[in-house]
Amino acid sequence: MTDGPLSDLLVIDLTRALAGPHAAQMLGDMGARVIKVESPTGDDTRGWGPPFIGDEDERESTYFLSTNRNKESLVLDLKDPADQDVLARLVERADVLMENFRVGVLDRLGFPVERLHELNPGLVVLSITGFGHDGPEAKRAGYDQIAQGEGGLMSLTGADQPTKVGVPIADLLAGMNGAFGVLAALHERTTTGRGRVVRTSLLAGMIGVHAFQGTRWTVAGEVPGLAGAHHPAIAPYGLFETGTAPIQIACGSEGLWRALCGALDLDVADPRFATNVLRVEHRDALVALLEAHFATDPAEHWLALLADAGVPSGKVRSLDDVYAWEQTLSQGLLLSVEHATQGVLQLPGSPLRFDDNAFSGGRSTHAAPPTLGQHDDAIRAWLDS
Repeated sequence: MTDGPLSDLLVIDLTRALAGPHAAQMLGDMGARVIKVESPTGDDTRGWGPPFIGDEDERESTYFLSTNRNKESLVLDLKDPADQDVLARLVERADVLMENFRVGVLDRLGFPVERLHELNPGLVVLSITGFGHDGPEAKRAGYDQIAQGEGGLMSLTGADQPTKVGVPIADLLAGMNGAFGVLAALHERTTTGRGRVVRTSLLAGMIGVHAFQGTRWTVAGEVPGLAGAHHPAIAPYGLFETGTAPIQIACGSEGLWRALCGALDLDVADPRFATNVLRVEHRDALVALLEAHFATDPAEHWLALLADAGVPSGKVRSLDDVYAWEQTLSQGLLLSVEHATQGVLQLPGSPLRFDDNAFSGGRSTHAAPPTLGQHDDAIRAWLDS
């Protein structure tokens, strides 16, 4: 593993599934050396599918491939004293250790936080749980869909019934929050010389993104309901049917509303729609009015017209369209990596770019997700050197 702003860091990734692996992948994208410690059966997500690629004896889960690039794989049985010793030696050299076991499991394996910091006082430990490390729900297992429901996000998502987000957003946000916390603790370590424990959870990730929906309750005393395809506090701001396909419009200011009226030859003085508050109050009538206009022509006609008028708008792309889109490619958001058994793979890239790199992430080259135990010999030889 080569360059990047975090290339001087060693991360021990004890996590599995998605939240922790995503946090570790974020640091790996920035150049950190990430050693993924897996059980002899491997990360759970190696078996999550379909879809899989490759022959049966070398098959790889596309789920696993999504969240484990820029890592090395080391197989350890953490119930085996010899392998526990290998982990202890890794801890002595590491900057960061990440874990997402249930509360108390790492302690029972012989690696409570006190021992980790005895081995390495500067170690930053990231602990990700489902519902937090303490409190009455601390021992509950953390699964994304459960957290989306328990954390309120599903009560806001959908039109006819509570709906989960189409990606495991609770896991992803927990990983992002965890990576952010790790970097804060590493920065603090430059002053104190000591590491600390960073804790986050899937529940915290859900509540942390309630944004204005949260303050609708905590400040205004309103319980938000299903938002559907339209913004609950701004109009027009949402999804509208046209003669061929739906388009989205975002009129986030009075100036944009007037621009939309000009583009569609609407009466800007209509008293039902004179202010945003009134447009929200009369949203059904506004949607009906706009869709009556849009029904007369195909989506591309309206998108061109709105673009000329300076009204933010867009289509709803399928993923094959997204990854073929010139704008996606121009941002380095599709990476080519050479996999040990599957050849060249195309992977979604990091959302970050730096000024000296045309590709996503902080490094000039990216490594494919590892096969199980791919780096066993090299890592053990390095520890013995």
